[in-house]
Order: sequence, then structure tokens, then C-alpha cells
Amino acid sequence: MWKDIRTDQIANRLVAEVDSQHINHFKFTSGLPISPYFSALKIRWLKNYVPKVRTACLEGHCKFGTIDSWIVWNLTNGELHVTDVTNASRTFLMNIQTLQWDPLLLRTFRVDRKMLPDIRSSSEMFGHIKSEHCKGLLGKAITGIIGNHQAGLLGQYCVKPGQAKNSYRYGLFLLCNTGERCVITDRGLITTVAYKFGPRKKTIYALEGSVPVGGACLTWLETRLNFIKNEDEAQLFAESVETTGDVYFVPAFTGLYAPHWEQSARGLIIGLTQYSTKKHVIRAALESICFQTRDIIECMYEASGRQINKVYVDGVFSENDMLMQLQADTSGLAVYRVEVDTISLGAALCAAQAEGIDLFTLDPNRSYEDDLKRDLFLPTNTENDRVQRYRKWKLAVERSKGWASKRPGSDLTDSTYRLLACIPAAGFILGTLFMILLAGWGKKK
Repeated sequence: MWKDIRTDQIANRLVAEVDSQHINHFKFTSGLPISPYFSALKIRWLKNYVPKVRTACLEGHCKFGTIDSWIVWNLTNGELHVTDVTNASRTFLMNIQTLQWDPLLLRTFRVDRKMLPDIRSSSEMFGHIKSEHCKGLLGKAITGIIGNHQAGLLGQYCVKPGQAKNSYRYGLFLLCNTGERCVITDRGLITTVAYKFGPRKKTIYALEGSVPVGGACLTWLETRLNFIKNEDEAQLFAESVETTGDVYFVPAFTGLYAPHWEQSARGLIIGLTQYSTKKHVIRAALESICFQTRDIIECMYEASGRQINKVYVDGVFSENDMLMQLQADTSGLAVYRVEVDTISLGAALCAAQAEGIDLFTLDPNRSYEDDLKRDLFLPTNTENDRVQRYRKWKLAVERSKGWASKRPGSDLTDSTYRLLACIPAAGFILGTLFMILLAGWGKKK
């Protein structure tokens, strides 16, 4: 869903309408840049283009929520329409400072407050399961709600400011705990709520960099180019060459997200020579995941002033040893890979700390380094090598920008323009074919 850019025209129009004409216009309020990535723009699109949604909104019986609120709604047979601060912080409708739905943002996106769930903390007594579809859980308390990225941060025990984790999935999601400090930055990162363990507990914030194409670039190599039979084969090909041969791969298939937020960017493979092979391209694809992670780490240091000296990792693509070693070599940091599902662990820790449950209490002053079994990857290259390769990566990223530029005075991107431009030609061809058939029919008569 995060790769769906049907709302890019709405985002472009909104940027043009606001006083600053900048994507960070609402950053202090929402913590987010104006982007197709976030829920508010998708709500507006649905109201504009889906008649049933528009009618339901006009009649006052349309509800909006993130996936957590939908789950709770069903578990309680529609009695509870709630979300938590971590999920609400991604909608572009919550005020990151007050932790409530913001009136200005609601007006901007034309969203009725009555549509939205109530915002609660991440750990508290929300209600009880009443759905007959969950017979084994009937009557059980619901005590924890948290976003999956924040759950991963919590599951890695990143409870101290400056601790960071990265999830290597089809996208990349790097979060850094900033403690009680709500860091608003123009460095291309979003500000989010990390967790809030109860209505009267302190709010813990985080900086996040989200990238839509992480491991998905390997899927693309498999399904679109047939370079590999499966994602596991990527490691074998990448290991068979010592370097990329100066090939760089920028997987900006739907534009660039953190820290660039450039919707006009498109993917490129650059640096090819007559000696380049698919092995070099595959290795460059793996390195692109690592370079994108380094982009975010660099911005997090600039924004928070805290040096990140290690990264905790999880996600299905973190199982690729070659990728993790490349990450250590690209970033110059120690990479710690955990062997448990940190999202499930984080959600469980969240639920266990609810008032009245009190099964576990996280202590931010304690080190949890030895509580989880981890694999360690250390850099094996030189600082000079890292600097030179990263410099070329940034050059490649700059080359990718501005490719899908909009037509002057139009909301159409080049791809949409080309599609619409085909209509007259298609009409001419169909008309000609019809005339030929009509002429043939006339001769028979």
C-alpha cells in the first residue's frame, strides 16, 4: 500500500496551495512531509473517486481507521473505534505535540472528526474480545496497540535515546529512539511516536526513515528481469564477484522517499560497461539497500545530534548474511541481527505493561544487550573505500531525480500523459478498422 502513488496529484496540488509551497509546511504539527505515503491523502482520494465512500461520508456512516482500529472494531463487534498514538501519528491528521486529531489538518483534508477513532495510549485496558469468531479468546482483555515499526523498535529493546533499529523487508524502516524529545527536522525524516505506556505515562518519540523499495528490488530482479530464480539466489550471485564493477542501482520505482522525498525520481542502473554482468547488477541491488540505510543514518545524526554507533536489524531480508556484511561495510557500523520476531515481542511487551496487567516493566536505564541472541557483523573495509563508494552512490541518486517531471500547468506525470496521448491514435485506428469493415460489408450487399 505504501507504494501506491495514485494520490501524488493530490499531494502536488496541496503543496501548491499552502503558503510556503513546501512539502514540510505541516511538519511541526504532524511530524510528516506532504506525501502520497500517508493516510489523509488516501482518504481524500477515496472520497473524490469512489462513489460509495463519498455517499457514506455524506450520510454520516463512514468510519476511517488504520488496520489496528479495524481489528479492534471486529474483535469487539463494533463497540470500540479506537487507535493508539503510534498508528495515529502516521495518518497526517494527528497533532504530534498534543496527541489529538488536529482541527487544521482535518479541515485541510476535509475529514470529519466523527469518522475517526479515539486516540489512546499504546498500553492500557481498551476493552474485551466479544467476537464469536474468536471463541477461544472470548472475554480476554485487549491491553496493547502499537504500530509494527514501533513494535520492532520496542522488540529490539531500543529504549534509550540514540538506539536504532532497521527492518529489512520489502521496504526499509529505520527508527531511532529520541526519548521525550520530539525532534522536528527538515532533513527528510519523519517524527513519530515510538510508544506511550499508559495515559499518564511519558510519550517517547522517534525519528524514522521509510524506504518503499528495499528487498522488493530483489523481487523485481526475479520477476521482471529473470536474473534470479528466487531471492536466496541473490546472495550466491553477489558473492561470486568481489565488487559491483562500479555499477550503482537506485531502485526509485515509485520515487524516492526518506530522506529525499522526491516523487519525480525513477529507478536507474548506472556505471555499466561491456564487462558488466547480471552478477554485478545483483550485487549493486543489495548495496542499494545498504546505501539507502546509510542515507537515513546520516540524516538522523544531523537531526538529533546523537551518533548512532550500532544498528539492530530484523526482517526477512536480514537473514541474508551477504546483505548484512555489506551493510556493515557500507555504514562503518556494527550490525546486530536478532533471531526472534521483534514485532511480536514488541507488541507483547506493550500489552504486558498496561496498568492492571503489570507483567513487565521496561527500564530505560538498563542494558538489554544480552537478553536476545544476536549475530554480529563488523566492517571489513577501509574508511576511504566507504567514502568513495558513498560519494558515487549520492551522484547516482541525483541522476535519478526529475525523470518523471510533470507537464507545465498540469497535474499529469509523464507516464499518465503518455497513456492519455494514446487515446487519439487508438480512436483513429479503431475508426479506420470500422470503415474498412463497413466498406467490405457494403460490397457484399
